Amino acid sequence: MNNFEFYSPTCFVFGKDTETSAGEYVKRFGGSKVLIHYGGGSAVRSGLLDRIKESLSKESIAFTELGGVKPNPRSGLVYEGIDLCKKENVDFILAVGGGSVIDSSKAIAAGAIYDGDFWDFYSGKRVEKALSVGTVLTIAAAGSEGSPDSVITKEEGMLKRGASGDAIRPKFSILNPALTQTLPAYQTAAGITDIMAHLYERYLTNTEEVEVTDRLIEGLLLTMIHEGPRVISDPDNYEARANIMWAGTMAHNNSCGVGRSQDWNSHNIEHELSALYDCAHGAGLAVTMPAVFSYTMSHNVMRFAQAAVRIWGCQMDFAHPEVTAKAGIEAFRNFLISIGMPKNFEELGAKEEDIPKLVDVLLHGNGREGTITGFVTLNEEDCTRIYKLMV
Repeated sequence: MNNFEFYSPTCFVFGKDTETSAGEYVKRFGGSKVLIHYGGGSAVRSGLLDRIKESLSKESIAFTELGGVKPNPRSGLVYEGIDLCKKENVDFILAVGGGSVIDSSKAIAAGAIYDGDFWDFYSGKRVEKALSVGTVLTIAAAGSEGSPDSVITKEEGMLKRGASGDAIRPKFSILNPALTQTLPAYQTAAGITDIMAHLYERYLTNTEEVEVTDRLIEGLLLTMIHEGPRVISDPDNYEARANIMWAGTMAHNNSCGVGRSQDWNSHNIEHELSALYDCAHGAGLAVTMPAVFSYTMSHNVMRFAQAAVRIWGCQMDFAHPEVTAKAGIEAFRNFLISIGMPKNFEELGAKEEDIPKLVDVLLHGNGREGTITGFVTLNEEDCTRIYKLMV
């Protein structure tokens, strides 16, 4: 296990009706003028936004609003939010939605007190200062409610890139699983896939003797395997929703990733798909991960074989561990298909003829120099072959 520092100060408020306490937590963490940032009309139609406004008003906290966040959040709305925060003297951003809304809120928080272009933070500059952010989570998926990370798509060139820094880690996150019960099955399944991806990205490590975090990751993946089908067949199952929501937070606050190298090649490769085709990130990952795993399996067959045995219940073939490893990857792929995720480019809406463009932006866009590095280092030929495996 490697040396590590783990810092995760977010206050989590979990359970039914907890969104009605949003004002109390904004006040507790020093907010006096709030930007309520949200996505489409569901937060309005469901009455959630009204409940949050009432909670803020009860604490005599002023607020302004900015809706319109789309999946794969765009830079244009971030710039609009930054201007609004400066004009209205906002000192706290309250994200009401899923990972896209939270990521957009974090970008606005970083840019609102920065003299340069907020995109600097998505080009390698670490976020050191930002407005405070709180969240009311409505989708269990991205884990952004407990992470120091944000991903934004720059409309110029359609570059999808990430930023990080403890300054944008939410001060508090309100998690009411009941708010996820109205999600369509496809969106729920995409969220489950994203959670599992966050766990696998940490599981694929080159660090030895990391049994504690291996077992944490395996336990959370087993939870998703158990709860995923339950919630797809019974969307109103609050307990299944609750387990999935907390698993999503645990999967990405890095408690499972400390002391070990991590991968993230699947995420990098998928980002080009959701940037170009505007597909759901989880759906893109469902197509991407089996291809990446199959291509990189030979780097450490026993790691994939261990996952196959411990997570997917495969029988270990010590004479031919690659057989076990492949069985585990196939079991994962079949699980994702079973909950309604796409299995190839066609079902995702991607096109084989776009592969050269995908590879070029992936490896050379935004200052990259021809490779991506994680569990293994991948070059142009590698990434081309991986995309072709998705066809």
